[in-house]
Amino acid sequence: MSQLRTFQAILWRDVFVTGRELPSFLAQVIIQPFFILFIFAKVLGDIGYVQNDFAQVLLPGIIAMNGFLGALQNTTLPLVLDFSWTREIEDRLLAPISIPLVAVEKIVFGAIRGFFAAVLMVPVGFVMLDVSWAWEGIPGALLVIVLGCLAGGSVGMVIGTSVPARRVNVMFAVILTPLLFTGSSQFPWRSLSDDLLWFKVICALNPLTYVSEGMRAELVPDVPHIPLPIVLLVLVIAIAGFGGLGLRGFMKRALD
Repeated sequence: MSQLRTFQAILWRDVFVTGRELPSFLAQVIIQPFFILFIFAKVLGDIGYVQNDFAQVLLPGIIAMNGFLGALQNTTLPLVLDFSWTREIEDRLLAPISIPLVAVEKIVFGAIRGFFAAVLMVPVGFVMLDVSWAWEGIPGALLVIVLGCLAGGSVGMVIGTSVPARRVNVMFAVILTPLLFTGSSQFPWRSLSDDLLWFKVICALNPLTYVSEGMRAELVPDVPHIPLPIVLLVLVIAIAGFGGLGLRGFMKRALD
């Protein structure tokens, strides 16, 4: 019971710090997806380079992207800093809590920030674009985005415990950019033709694809999508698989 209270106290402390850093947090999670929506849906739609219903496809994908990558980044970067320059992780390890729970708190905190990053894009998208959703799918979409953020946090734990601080800039170019453009956030995965089978397979290996497809399955079900049960199964497997690898990496770094 005492470990649970310590876990909650550490998590609340991190959330409180986020509140104090709200302007920088909002800038981090809104600027890039805002311009993706503005250029690809608004500008290209108004000049006729994309179909009018493209916004219906894009907005759920951008919400998924913001949640998954937001959780990944907000797990990875604090870990890289904690294990290198700040050494703040040493204070966490001295707290009356087991080492694996310290790692779980990092994943949960990253997922919370990713969830808020995803939710913030909903009013932005509705103000900017002319879209309509199947509102009965909101509970299912919330489940998908929660699992997607936990999956993003788990992937972030793997990256954050394996990438040295001096290579963190390279990591964003080598890892985040491919994740961004193979996560089906800008297009439905099932619409990819057999001529692009190799790319379709690569996208299927990206957990972000299943977050994007799950959001479309619930919010715009008329768009071709991966069935929701498959989406949920893959996301649970991703959380367990990457979470397990991340915990191993965290234990190794913490005990070195």
